[in-house]
Order: sequence, then structure tokens, then C-alpha cells
Amino acid sequence: MEAERLIALGRHALAESGTAQDIVAEAWQAQALAQAIGNHLALGGPQELRGDARGLSEIGEYPAWGAGGPRAAQLTEVADPAGALTALGALLGEVGIALVGVACATDEEGLYWACIEAIDAADESSDRVRGMLRRLAVRDGERARPPDPAHDGAGPGRGTW
Repeated sequence: MEAERLIALGRHALAESGTAQDIVAEAWQAQALAQAIGNHLALGGPQELRGDARGLSEIGEYPAWGAGGPRAAQLTEVADPAGALTALGALLGEVGIALVGVACATDEEGLYWACIEAIDAADESSDRVRGMLRRLAVRDGERARPPDPAHDGAGPGRGTW
């Protein structure tokens, strides 16, 4: 399944989460998806993203999955890296907000620390995603910029006057 479609499913599932445990579970689903997208881009994405993508693929150690496993296992392609990263950044932001709400509302110490761990992973992933989007913006800005006649490759003293 394409990355942006999986992200949309994750956003919907997070919005439909009825309990604190559901929110934490969806946070780890989002983290697994961030890792899968990172892995996919590290292997075959734009060259300038591969280092950060590799880092994204290694963030967070989520709990053991139940019978259903992570939705991220359905990832087959990242057709539009910039679009997928933008959507992933939005999902991770929503996850962070939801987790802060759960952490602030709970009296259960285990749930609180589970939220803190998931918040840390989402925050680190968000940082990587923003960095990757900046790299794409720089690359795309260079492509859109007209050639600079002062740097036409002629070199010093070899102008075309």
C-alpha cells in the first residue's frame, strides 16, 4: 500500500481511538510506519535523504505486536517522498498531542511512562522528517534557480566576453 494512504489510515485510527491504551497503540503504529518509510527511502529514495532516512528507520523500540502486527508491514511504495514526509510529519504531530493529553490525564505510572517513551520517539522522528523535508526543499530550490552566469563553469580568467 502506498505511504500516504497508510498515513491517512493511521490518522483516522488515531482520531477514532477510544481509550488511552488505543492512543498509545496508535502512536506505536505511527512510529512503525515512520520506520518503514525511513527504511524504504534509505534503500531507494532520493540520494540526499538516505542518511536521514536510515536514521528514521532506527528510531524507537516499540512493544511486541499482537496478532495483527503493524500496519506499516503493508507499505509497498513511497510514490511522492515530499508528500509522504509532509503527511507523516502531520501524523507524528497529532500523535504527540494525543500522547501529551493521555500522559497529563493518567494517574497510572506505567501508562505515563509508556506515553513519555512514545512522545520521545515521535519527537525524534518528527525532527528527522523535518530535516528530510528541508533537504528536499533545498534540492528543489536549486533545480528551480536559473543558472548563475558568474558560475557558468568557465573558471577565473576564462570568461566568454
